[in-house]
Amino acid sequence: MSAERLKYTEIADALAAEEAVYQRLASISGMHYAFVDTYGCQQNEADSEFIRACALRMGYTLTDDPMQAELIVVNTCAVRDHAERRVLGNVGAMSRAKREHPDLIIVVAGCMASRPEVQERLKKSFPYVRVVMSTNNLHRLAEDVWQAMSTGKRVYDTDNSCDRVVEELPRDRDRSLRAWVPIMYGCNNFCTYCIVPYVRGRERSRLPEDVVREAEERIAAGAKEIVLLGQNVNSYGKDLDICYDFSDLLAAIASLPGDFRLRFVTSHPKDASRRLIDTMAAYPKISPALHLPFQSGSDRVLKEMNRGYTAEEYLAIIDYAREKIPEIVLTADVIVGFPGETAEDFEKTYELVERVGFESLFTFIFSPREGTRAAKMEDPIPAEEKSRWFDRLIELQGHISCELHEAQVGKEFEVLIEGPYHGRQGGTAARTPGNRLVLLPGVHTPGETLRVRITGATMSALIGETI
Repeated sequence: MSAERLKYTEIADALAAEEAVYQRLASISGMHYAFVDTYGCQQNEADSEFIRACALRMGYTLTDDPMQAELIVVNTCAVRDHAERRVLGNVGAMSRAKREHPDLIIVVAGCMASRPEVQERLKKSFPYVRVVMSTNNLHRLAEDVWQAMSTGKRVYDTDNSCDRVVEELPRDRDRSLRAWVPIMYGCNNFCTYCIVPYVRGRERSRLPEDVVREAEERIAAGAKEIVLLGQNVNSYGKDLDICYDFSDLLAAIASLPGDFRLRFVTSHPKDASRRLIDTMAAYPKISPALHLPFQSGSDRVLKEMNRGYTAEEYLAIIDYAREKIPEIVLTADVIVGFPGETAEDFEKTYELVERVGFESLFTFIFSPREGTRAAKMEDPIPAEEKSRWFDRLIELQGHISCELHEAQVGKEFEVLIEGPYHGRQGGTAARTPGNRLVLLPGVHTPGETLRVRITGATMSALIGETI
């Protein structure tokens, strides 16, 4: 069944609240500033576009200085405990801003704010946080700000059951070269280690025409790379009452006129089909890059993780991708030290990494998240042993990355200029069609496409020169 869209009354309520805040600010002389602090994934970055647009419509001017702001919105991440501690530390530091600006409204929103334990902690230990709102309630931001502003009371908009898709309220579309375009929200997979389904809810797909229209608008505004977002983009369309899936959406956007590249994150192996690979191979605008998290090479551990595929099935889609797209660049996520993982299980992960030869890995030592099934599992393996496994895998991946990059020396690519490179080497950062980082000497114009020859390589980047 298709996810509901916002009802007319809800849109009217949101717009009325925006107008009320706008009129209140207009009655107070001077500029009024808003600061938006974003943590976590690209989906959070896309959500912050909506937050910034709402702040602008309420009459605020955006600032990068929280000490200047009268409205601070912290858009949080809950995927890892480390990220949560970091956010709470930074929110704690905002007490100084509240002391200097008593009328400051601090809003904590996003995935972390959707967790009951965090809501209770914010309530008890952070009294200067005026609004706490769950992930699926961002369309009510202006209403919550107005309530806090007009009543002086704290607002807890923490019922995360809303499963509607927000299309009617605009986002603050910047004119950067890379455009994050959400195609769906939520997740139905319930991997035993993951908090996302609990904080973002069930899967809700946007209508194809809405996604394609947004892509067209971003291309017209100068975007050179469209990145489609979803917790599991391969599930796109399953909740819609039409016969239309992610491959259809990819083909529709890749057929749009204009000079741009098309990428997507993240794919789930259980839903990554041959049709998806065939679509990638058929359209030159689709980047030959596939991020396909495997998490473990052990079928026993994969079952405990509730991943829904085997190592053999994962390797089959990798082999098919390499057959159809020989130049494909593969990346993945892997968890080391899942509860109950044995040395034998880890060796299977190690062997899978050797077998595939990933461009890079996002590698994590298992970190329990309260509220997930894995957090309650017995975990007898010492942390020191997990660290040794982790170090071995990092060392292996370093060798593989170096070999893959050295194999590119002498080749030529059309690269997209991103902008200045801020590492020690300086120069300019660019990307190959497969999303490999290329460092070029000198200064080049962002958005420009150049033909380059690869002259050197490091573990993390290619070194190039213009032809």
